[in-house]
Formats: sequence, structure tokens, C-alpha cells
Amino acid sequence: MDHLQTLTWSDTWYLAPEIVLSAFTILLILLDLFLPSKVNRNVIGWLTLAGLIIASVFVVLLLLSLGSEAEADSAAGSYSLLSGSYRIDDFGNLLKLVFLGASAFIVFSSLGTVREEDVPVKGELYYLILPAVLGAMVMSSSGDLITLFVGLELLSITSYVLVATRKRSRLSSEAAFKYVVTGGVASAFILYGMSFLYGVTGGTNVFVISQGMSAALENYEALLYISFFLMIAGFAVKLALAPFHAWAADVYQGAPTPVTAFLAVIAKGAAFAMLYRIFMNTVFLAFDSDNTMKNDIFLALSVLAAAAMIVGTVGALQQRNVKRLLALSGVANAGILLTPLALSLTEMHASLYSEFLYFLLAYAFMNIGAFSVLTIVTRDSGNEALSGFAGLYHRAPWTAAAMTVLLCSLAGLPVTGGFLGKLFILFGTVQTHTYWLGAVLLLTTVISYAVYFTLIRQMFMRSGAIDSGLLLSIPAAITIWICTIATLVLGLMPVPILEWINDIFSVSTDLFMLQG
Repeated sequence: MDHLQTLTWSDTWYLAPEIVLSAFTILLILLDLFLPSKVNRNVIGWLTLAGLIIASVFVVLLLLSLGSEAEADSAAGSYSLLSGSYRIDDFGNLLKLVFLGASAFIVFSSLGTVREEDVPVKGELYYLILPAVLGAMVMSSSGDLITLFVGLELLSITSYVLVATRKRSRLSSEAAFKYVVTGGVASAFILYGMSFLYGVTGGTNVFVISQGMSAALENYEALLYISFFLMIAGFAVKLALAPFHAWAADVYQGAPTPVTAFLAVIAKGAAFAMLYRIFMNTVFLAFDSDNTMKNDIFLALSVLAAAAMIVGTVGALQQRNVKRLLALSGVANAGILLTPLALSLTEMHASLYSEFLYFLLAYAFMNIGAFSVLTIVTRDSGNEALSGFAGLYHRAPWTAAAMTVLLCSLAGLPVTGGFLGKLFILFGTVQTHTYWLGAVLLLTTVISYAVYFTLIRQMFMRSGAIDSGLLLSIPAAITIWICTIATLVLGLMPVPILEWINDIFSVSTDLFMLQG
């Protein structure tokens, strides 16, 4: 109760983005309940989009506010609520902008493309995205294991329902069941690991845990190993890291395409936010560089990253369903996103966050754009197979050109955001002398060319069964081209973006919790 009393009315300013999403969720649930059945449910989608935009504005205002505080006092730049249980800092705010922006693009792109016969209760598809994003935001700002887990479960439970919104599809029901089972198992592993960590350190606050790690290592080393490796296993399932990735292809295939894009970007990014927050503040900060346990844990993360890149890339070579192909591509990219964290094996890799965020931005744009194209092609052809893209250049040359750029970014070809994102992470492996992980990244990137060029070959070198032009909704077309242009901008103008991230983000105040 003492902790609850520390929350004042003035603190609500720092919680404005979360409050906006909560208010819009309640409003839209009631509106969908009382709105006449004849009214098009796209109005729920537009209001969902408005809620995401308003929350984004508040996040930007918080970024500016924290930036001005940091200029006035170098020790400032973050704000703690509930005795450090919830932190407002630029680590969380930058990720919140990614989550909100990506969700807004997904909702906007889906307007006019989601069919009633595919998703009977379309309003659910839109307003359930808001609490899912809220869970992701809580995960990125929490400084306590309890609030972290609450955010994780809020995101997970709403995602389970979103996957099942194709109520007439057997694949959707199967995907939802598999997602519930695997997600529940992953949450149990994470929670069990957290309970051991609480037991040996005496606290759930990440700062308190960091302070008690040295003493716990002397007396309960085995329990600490069990704790962290249980959490690693749970996060590996959530992130679909090999060999815990088998659920991803089935769930991605069964879910509505906008939900698949949400799982690929927002759910994955939120899990990484939680992983970075916990492991950098406990394992890295609490132990010396030559500590055996620290090296073992980061080595395990490196092995998971390498396994995900190899298994995801090789598995995608055999796929003929585009959703399953992109799911396995997501497995490989999860390994790449994990690499900056894994590079902190023996010394501080100072640019780990900028590398992670830059590639996450590129990954978000290229995936949302690719899934938007897939939505249009699937609606037109009636299937998600590679053959549905056959002859796309002759039917919609500009859409085919945009998809080519997005696929080249996924493959990591020059002048795209994906290329520079992978290149920056590759430089990190060289700087930290983790050459074997860099070699895996290079090798899997080369192999992935065969995966994505198979799809490009279908668009340009195969004739399709349909000769008529491809009908694009205006929101989907705008989303596709914004994502394509953003992918090229990230590939051609990386310096201003990286400088902006580095000017805003500070490791000491935004990532490390140096006080409770």
C-alpha cells in the first residue's frame, strides 16, 4: 500500500499514453456493443487508429520533456513511478513509438481489406489491438518483475484472442490453440525463473535484484543458473528462437494477416524490450567481465541467436506458403535482433541499443509492407501460396516494384534498411571479437537470397492464372509505399537516424537502473 500511495495526480502526465489506450479500449468496446449491426465496423478501425496516434503524440511530448530535463541536469532523463516499478525513460519511449507507429500502420493498412466473411466480428480485430499494444508498452517501461509480467500477460492474452478472430477458419482455431499452449508454457518458464530470482535476491525490483546478485552468487549459484536459463527458455519460445520456434509457422498461417504482422513486429519487439531490461540490469551490470556465470549466460544467448538464424533461413528455403515463409524469416531475424544483446559477452558494447533499434525499425517497415502486399494478393487470388504472386509485375507493376524493395531489405541487399541494419550488427561482432557469430550472420544472409529471390522470380518471371489488374485499397497502397520509401531512406540516410537515437538515448540513465 505504501508503494501505491506514491502515485499522485501529477504522475498521470507520465502515464498519459497508457491512459489514452485504456480509455479508447473501453470506449470502443462499448461502441461496438451498442453500434447498430448495419453500420460498417471500419469506424472502429478509424477510432483505433486515432487512439494510437494520440498516444504517440503523448510519447513524443514525453521524449521532449525528458530531453529538456537531461539538458538541465545530466543525472536526469528518466522518471520513476511506484518506487521504480514503472520507469519513464528514453529506452521505453523510443520502443513505444515503434510499437504505436507499427500498430497504426497495421490498422490503417487493414481498413478496407479485411473481409466480413473472413473476420465475422471485425470490431474485435481493431479494438483488441489497443490493450495488446498497452501490454507491449508496459513491458518496455517496467522496472519490476511483477509489472513486467503483467504487461507480458496483457499482450499475450489479447494476442491469443486476435489469432482466433477468423472464427470460421479451422486453421485459425488450430493456430489459436497452439498459441495458447505454447504461450502459456513460455509464461510459466519465465515466471518460474523470476520466482527463483526473487527467492535468492529478496526483491522483485530490477535494481534490488542487481544489488543482491553478488551475495546470491556466493550462496545460491545453482539456483541463479536455473533462474536465468528458465527465463531464457521462456523468452526463446516467445520470440520463436530455434529450437523453440515450431509454433510460429502454424500460428502465422492461421491468424488474419494484420494479426500476423502484429505478432511479427510488436509482440517480438516487446519481448526483446523485456529481455534487454532484465538481463542488462542483472547479469551484465551485477557481475565483472570475467565472471563465469555471466559468460555462460551471454554465450547461451549467442548460441540461440546463431541457431535461430540458421534454422529460420534453411527452413524458409522449403516453404511454398508465403505466410509460413515470412514466419521462418521472422525466426532468422529474431536471431539477428538478439545478437546486439549477446555481444555484451565480456565488455560493454556501447552501441548495442542503437543497433537493435535501427534494425527493429527496418524490420518493422519491411514486414508491415510485405504483409500488406500479401493481404492484397491473398484477397485477389484466394490463396497464400507463392503461385499467388505469379505474374504480379504484369498486373500491378508498381506494387511488384515495392514488394521487390521490401524483399531486398529482408534479404539484406545494399541501399535498403535491412542491409545497413545487418551491417551495423556485423560490425558489432567484429568490435567484440565474436567472429563466429558474425560468420553465421554473413552465411545465413547469403543463403536467404535464394528464399526471397524465389518470390521475386514468381512476380517477374512467371505467368499467373489471373490477367486482370490488382485492386488495391487506398489505405493499403499508402502503407505499402510509406514502408517502401522508409526502407530506402533507412538504407540511404542512416547517419541522421543513428545520431538522433544516440542523442536521445543514454545507457546510464535509460537502460541501466542505477537507483530504485
